[in-house]
Amino acid sequence: MSLVAHSLDVIRSLQAPSGAYPASPTFSAYRGYSWLRDGAFIAEGVSRHGDTAGADAFHAWCARVVGDRAGQVDGLVARAARGEEVPVAEMLPTRFTLDGVAGADPWWDFQLDGYGTWLWALREHAARHGGAPAGVEKGVRAAARYLAAFWHLPCYDWWEEHVEHRHVATLGAVHAGLRAAVALGVLTATEEAAAERAVAGIAALVAAEGVAPAGHLRKWLGGDAVDASLLACVEPFGLYPAGHPVGRATVAEVERRLARDGGVYRYLADTFYGGGRWPLLSGFLGWNHARAGRRAEAERYLAWIAAQATPEGDLPEQVGGPLLAPERRQEWLERWGPVATPLLWSHGMYLILAGELGVAA
Repeated sequence: MSLVAHSLDVIRSLQAPSGAYPASPTFSAYRGYSWLRDGAFIAEGVSRHGDTAGADAFHAWCARVVGDRAGQVDGLVARAARGEEVPVAEMLPTRFTLDGVAGADPWWDFQLDGYGTWLWALREHAARHGGAPAGVEKGVRAAARYLAAFWHLPCYDWWEEHVEHRHVATLGAVHAGLRAAVALGVLTATEEAAAERAVAGIAALVAAEGVAPAGHLRKWLGGDAVDASLLACVEPFGLYPAGHPVGRATVAEVERRLARDGGVYRYLADTFYGGGRWPLLSGFLGWNHARAGRRAEAERYLAWIAAQATPEGDLPEQVGGPLLAPERRQEWLERWGPVATPLLWSHGMYLILAGELGVAA
């Protein structure tokens, strides 16, 4: 069986009756939870390969989960409008149980990128398959109000780290999500105006503080590091398109600093499980190469991802080999057990890159 076919089977077989995609079915820290960010890219992968029903079900689940919190969003927005400082702990969750509740396990919860990424993926799916699933309007509008009100705040990044910073990859996801919400055509005039102001504000802020002197995007505003999540600011989010000098420089700098033999590290100071290379990030780098017309490079990253599969065909969250901090690997094994395998986001990114390259089941 091809890895495209196996990836589709893994994702379909593990999708919950609610429509949620579990991050990983057995990994101790992820089991029983779905992330909007992970799930949005998983849904994009299956949508590209014809699983319209699965993607519809995920997007409908997201819309219910977010729409059910519309009153909470309005309360948070009202408090912020009065000048109150809303504690991080009172913001919307980052992950939900498969039934759509917040769950009892503590987590690093204030992350805005997932809400933007979901809106982006919903728009992509709707454009590809002739419309969004029914009943998503309330969730879309609540997510747009939430992002338009709080996009400027520091929050945790893609990796649940550094809540004190404003992360450029997060801003890119919010920028894309709000543009998508406007394009879906369900916002009120007031909501649309707020979304458009936020989109303009993000673009101006990143241009002023998020671009390094060398011309590439920064991991966070004012910092010096790069992060592989910045690839998404080029493709697919289009904060800086592939043909823009900042877009070209960002892809080149991430590849120069973080890519090795087809695998991609998250960032150079990474110590999680010793700091290995992530197949899903190879998917993002390959995606950027494919969209820029560098097919041979994109195929190289697709092949590397496939080579990381277990004998059963499952893709992990990260792989060993050259680790950035090998002395830190054991502490994570003792804390959470072996690396998450399968990670559905890894399979989703393989499907996306395979779809870009015309590789079918």
